[in-house]
Amino acid sequence: MNASTDLKASTAHASSPFWTARQGLSYGALGIALAFVALPLYVLLPNYYAKEFGMSLTVLGAILLGARLFDAVIDPALGSWADRLFGRSVHAAWRMACIVAVILAFGFAALFFPPVRGNNLLVWATLALIVTYAAYSFVSVTHQSWGARLGGDAPFRARVAAWREAPGLIGVLLASTLPIVAGLPVMVSVFVALLALGLWALFHAPRPAQRDVATQTTQNIWQPWGNSRFRALMLIFILNGIASAVPATLVLFFVQDLLQAPKNLEGVFLGTYFIAGALAIPGWMQVVKRIGLAWGWLVSMLLSILVFIWAATLGAGDVWAYAAVCALSGIALGADLAFPSALLTGAIAAQGDHGQHEGAYYGWWNFATKLNMALAAGLALPLLDVFGYTPGARDPQALQALIIAYCVLPCALKLIASGALFIAAKGQKFS
Repeated sequence: MNASTDLKASTAHASSPFWTARQGLSYGALGIALAFVALPLYVLLPNYYAKEFGMSLTVLGAILLGARLFDAVIDPALGSWADRLFGRSVHAAWRMACIVAVILAFGFAALFFPPVRGNNLLVWATLALIVTYAAYSFVSVTHQSWGARLGGDAPFRARVAAWREAPGLIGVLLASTLPIVAGLPVMVSVFVALLALGLWALFHAPRPAQRDVATQTTQNIWQPWGNSRFRALMLIFILNGIASAVPATLVLFFVQDLLQAPKNLEGVFLGTYFIAGALAIPGWMQVVKRIGLAWGWLVSMLLSILVFIWAATLGAGDVWAYAAVCALSGIALGADLAFPSALLTGAIAAQGDHGQHEGAYYGWWNFATKLNMALAAGLALPLLDVFGYTPGARDPQALQALIIAYCVLPCALKLIASGALFIAAKGQKFS
């Protein structure tokens, strides 16, 4: 490997309307491994530490929240660091991602195989989480910036985003099932192998053109906030993100207490949702060609609203209807995965920041993603408490509160987000 490698444009240049499946997989494969450190880790770790080591759920919750908040706060700085590395060369950014990925692999393994017990375990888990999340965030923002720097028209940007996000759904399913069917050692081993494979594939993926050193500008962590398109998109992204995160936070309560579904169907519902999201992505790519990114995203929001209005009418035993709800909301998820990120790439280019500040933009973008999850819990859980719902409740008033939080609140937030998106799309603010 040498510096000249970074100066060679890929045979599939970003402005080309074509990107082969092989090239897409080379870029997107890293997303499979990175998905292990997102939602699955947040779900698996509390259960594991509580059962294996007897750690208090309250303590676990505090550790996870603290580590996640720290992770969110440092995201913009990590994005700016990635920009500086890309400013030197694409190879420099890739090489640093490999170094940080080694730290990520050790941190991930350290969480599940701690060498200490008792009070020392609390310190170990806290430090391992901070290291793991920080390393994950840097590798993620490098991966995202790589794709954003490819540029291209709206359909191409949507394909790049889809190839990055869709493999993540495979990662979520793998990380959720491997501990059950094969055990934690196998899960960790598969994660490390996929991480190495994903970075190897990324090296062979289409590369962003190297920007002339003379035209590079000083990196500024606050640069994105000077972009009016970014500010408008961020508002819509946060509203829509909270609307999506609220049902994710409450889904098991809804399934267990309102639907009173058998426990073995919980995995079926989640699997249906994620698989439908992955399968829907090619269809959404065709939608982009016909009506564009912004209008396509608006259609998916309206679909989601209609689906959750239907969900609000369900009751005990309506498991097949809810499976259809999962499938339809999963279809809407396919657009949520690809379109916002593609719109962000367009907003970066429109501001003249292409090839310079993608890391800073995605640093703030990831900050907002993590903020969405925190705000979802902060809105939904207190709302349930105020209206008298507690886990395991069956009385009508409590279940009505659950319906309001799980169905009505997301619909209201999606409606506001769709209104803002309609105004932006009508004014041709996004492309």
